[in-house]
Formats: sequence, structure tokens, C-alpha cells
Amino acid sequence: MTTFVDRVELHVAAGNGGHGCASVHREKFKPLGGPDGGNGGRGGDVILVVDQDVTTLLDYHHTPHRKATNGKGGAGGNRTGSEGQDLVLPVPDGTVVLDKDGNLLADLVGQGTTFVAGQGGRGGLGNAALASARRKAPGFALLGEPGKARDIVLELKTVADVALVGYPSAGKSSLISVLSAAKPKIADYPFTTLVPNLGVVTAGEVVYTIADVPGLIPGASQGRGLGLEFLRHVERCSVLVHILDTATLESDRDPVTDLDVIEAELAEYGGLGDRPRIVVLNKIDVPDGKDLADIIRPELEARGYQVFEVSAVSRLGLRELSFALAKIVAETRAAKPAQESTRVVIRPVAVDDAGFTVTEEDGSYRVRGEKPERWVRQTDFSNDEAVGYLADRLSRLGVEERLVKAGAQAGDEIIIGEEENAVVFDWEPTMAAGAEMLGRRGEDHRFDPPRPAVNRRRDKSDKDDAQQEFDDFEAF
Repeated sequence: MTTFVDRVELHVAAGNGGHGCASVHREKFKPLGGPDGGNGGRGGDVILVVDQDVTTLLDYHHTPHRKATNGKGGAGGNRTGSEGQDLVLPVPDGTVVLDKDGNLLADLVGQGTTFVAGQGGRGGLGNAALASARRKAPGFALLGEPGKARDIVLELKTVADVALVGYPSAGKSSLISVLSAAKPKIADYPFTTLVPNLGVVTAGEVVYTIADVPGLIPGASQGRGLGLEFLRHVERCSVLVHILDTATLESDRDPVTDLDVIEAELAEYGGLGDRPRIVVLNKIDVPDGKDLADIIRPELEARGYQVFEVSAVSRLGLRELSFALAKIVAETRAAKPAQESTRVVIRPVAVDDAGFTVTEEDGSYRVRGEKPERWVRQTDFSNDEAVGYLADRLSRLGVEERLVKAGAQAGDEIIIGEEENAVVFDWEPTMAAGAEMLGRRGEDHRFDPPRPAVNRRRDKSDKDDAQQEFDDFEAF
């Protein structure tokens, strides 16, 4: 059964925003007291957060579809809908977030680091919030926006100070088991270790982590033997330790050739050339192993490597190796620059940026931009007042003027938004003001004020005077 997963595809969907409410305040002797529809609540976000207690992506392997809750709709009496609850997904330290095309979205390192994978939709405004001096009684409300939904890829890259690399069955698992309290699986056949193992080592005042990376073979940088899956876990390590088997039973292998093969694969993978290296000649408890170690050690030292002869079985040379690794780790940590405070990058909008674009596509005109697309999503097209309000907003933004400059004619097809959820309509230039089609657009007709009583009395007196003049004429 799978217990360790370091790569998953996750389908996240943020919560939808609640719809605004179109409501009229009513009370005794005051049946039409004005708009009082509340706003809709915001949809919940999907948030990834680093949790040190999580070491695998196994949960998301079994349940890859995750969705936050929706916001509630507004209600009368100026009551705002409740917000959707954020969905917080814990991930291991060292998780990399990619999109479907492999582009990096976030690199999550450090306890508590967060990334918003899906943004919740905004709640729609109620008619009370839409009221203004020109539109005192809106008969519509805005719809809530849909939450952001997308597919992301999570990759786990082990965060450790030291990485043990080498051929299968070179003794990496045995070595980490005696250097730390880790208990990896150990057996006398290749690829016993299928997942990285982490251990914590204390050497004097230095405490560091060590990772047992599963065995590498020729072609690992191209994916052979799951090499890419294993090499990913080496990227974050500060020190690379080559474990060479001096007692191998394979006649076509020798420790120096093994070192050259692994170094070639690391170079092919890339990005690891600046890491300090240490060579460990393992299994010197075997007589032939000790003899071979004595033969090849001068050659390795001539190449500039620091060489240690150890035995995981008899524990020979482990103390010297542990303190040597602690020294290199301490020096590496000291050489790292102090962590800078978070910088906010401000990219001001260009003065000539209208916030939208108009492009011609096979006789049609497509309008793209954050505001026009958001306004379309918020519009209830079954309500004429809402449609008129949308037309007025687009006109004030300058969309109609831009269409004219682009050469659009009456009756041309206008598309707003992306292909999959675009709104298509035939353009009528006379709709610029909008009032021609819908009359008093943007107001609830139920709020039309009655004619003042003084006018009614004046009308009645005028009628009586005219009747009196007619009667006098008849009598004459």
C-alpha cells in the first residue's frame, strides 16, 4: 500500500460569492420605504499552508478534488450574507506548486508559509448598496462571482542539510540508521529504499538533518529507474555525500566508476554544481572492502575530495564523518545571507491603460479586461434594469468608444470574456445612453412618486372653472 507520495495533481475550487438581494423596506403606513437589500457574502479561499507535522502528499493522492464553501446571499433589512469558510490544506515543508503547464506558482519552504491556490468569489452588491442620487431605487442586485477553479501540481522536494547519494545497495540506508534514529528498510537487494528517509543527527552543538535518497543508476537524469523522482529530493540539500560500495559483488563495477557515473547524472540534472561533496567508502569491515578502499583513496583525494572510510555494521569512522558533516553544514549556514524582509513590488498601471482591450476576430469583436468580464459575471440578464446598468457601466468605461475606433458597425457580434463562458450580443450603437430602450433604467417603477395633492386640487378647480364658463355660455 502506498504510504509516501511526493507528487500529486490537485483540483481546487474556491467558493462562489453570494448573490446580492433586491428588497424593498416595508412597514405599516410605509409600504415602499426604500431599497434595503443586503450584499452577498464572499466565497471561501483555498489556501495551502506548510505544516511541519505533514511529511507526505498522500491525503491529496486519495482525494484530489477540494472545494471551499460558498458565501451566502444577502437578505432584506440590509442583512449581509455570511462569508464562505476558507479551506486550509496543510502541505509538507518544501512543497512546490506548479500549474498544468509546469510553470512555477509558489515554492513553500518554512513553517506557516501560505499560498492562495484559489481565490473566493466576491459577493454581489444588494440594491441598497447600488442606490445613488441618480438611481434612488434600484430594482435589481448584482450576482456573486464564481470562485477560482484550477488544476495545480504539488511536488515535494525534501528539505535536508545532507543528502546521501549512490548506487542501490551501497549502504545508504544502513548509514542513516546508525547516524540518526531513522529506521529505514534495509535488505540485500537493489532498490530496497523507494522513498527518501529523513534523520536528525546531533554532532556537538550542531544539529542537522540527513536524507537517504533512493539509489541512482545510469540514465537517472532522464528518468530511468525513477531517477527524476529521486533527484528532485537532492535539490535543497546543502551537502552531497557519495556513498561508494567497496565490497560490491558485481564484477563490472568499481567505486571510482560509480562515482563518475553518479556525478555525470547530477551534472545532467543540473543546479547541483556548487554543493560541497564528501566521499564515503563504505563496508570496510569486509577484508576485500578495506583493501580496495586503501587502493582508491589516494586517487579520490587527488581529485580534491574529502574521503572517509566507514562501516555501518561495526560503526568504524562514523564519529569523524558525523563531525565533518556538522562542520560543513555550519559553514554553509553561516555563508547564507540573512533572510530579508518581505518586499512588496508595486507595478503602477500605465496612464494610457484603459483596463480592457478590443480585438477583431473573424468579423467579431472581443472585449477582454478584468472589469468588463467581472461586470458580465455579476449581471442578471433576466432583469432589464440589470442589463441596462451593465450597458451604462461599459459605456462609462469607454468600451463603446473603443468599438467605434476599432471599426465596429451596428449589428456586429460583440464578445465579452473568455471563449468558454463569454457573453455574445449584437452591438447597437444607439444603446450608448441606454435610456432609449428601457426608459427610466436603473430604478424600480414601484417607487414612482404620486402626483402632489396640490396639483390634483388645481386640476379639479381648473375643470370647475371651465364647466362654469360653459354653463354661462349656454344660459346666454
